[in-house]
Amino acid sequence: MKVFIFILVLWLTPVWSAECQDFKFQEAHFTACTAKIPEDDIRLFLQDQTGKIFGQFQELDNFLKEQGLNIIFATNGGMYHADRSPVGMYVENFKEFSPIITRDGPGNFGLLPNGVFCFGKREFLILETKKFAQGKIQCQYATQSGPLLVIDGKIHPKFIKDGTSKFVRSGVGISRDGLKAIFLISNQAVNFHHFASTFLDHFKIDNALYLDGNISRLYSPKLNRIDFGFDIGPIVAVVAPAE
Repeated sequence: MKVFIFILVLWLTPVWSAECQDFKFQEAHFTACTAKIPEDDIRLFLQDQTGKIFGQFQELDNFLKEQGLNIIFATNGGMYHADRSPVGMYVENFKEFSPIITRDGPGNFGLLPNGVFCFGKREFLILETKKFAQGKIQCQYATQSGPLLVIDGKIHPKFIKDGTSKFVRSGVGISRDGLKAIFLISNQAVNFHHFASTFLDHFKIDNALYLDGNISRLYSPKLNRIDFGFDIGPIVAVVAPAE
């Protein structure tokens, strides 16, 4: 009987593995959320069926609840314009909403090299933009952002260790086997070098991409955290069937 109950408990336990944890690295506080393939259902979200952009985690949560889904965690899914449309390439469930940008540009997005975060049911990828464009890779979901934080095990060459430009920052890094993605948000202002070092030195991540700055936010019911603020653009979230 005990064996049967144990098996039943395992069968009823959700198979998703996504989780968020707070931690400290080099005297700064961060939160990291992990998603794994194929255990977790991770997606990008921009707008509902009518074209209305979600903008807020609560709006997305309400939309998903109507479909019998809960958010395990959600965070910024890339940079966006004033109308909250994506900057650069954005793909949602194989549909391209905006094309890839390979030219130089202003701001952090244009701090080359920048890159593309691409994923589906088999793996996560982070590739430099021009390499991605040349490879003609098909993604179920993709978001272009910049700059790349860590490139093949090296911090972006333009980052300064003692740089004075400090902001709240968010980004994503992937494991070497492409089966795990770590979404990182700083809970205080840090410079680019410090943020990139957290991926490289703390998590041993060889490739990571910047997602956004001061407007970075996180939704994590497990941590009782729902960040509010101005409306945002793309959202990346892990979802699971409502229990």
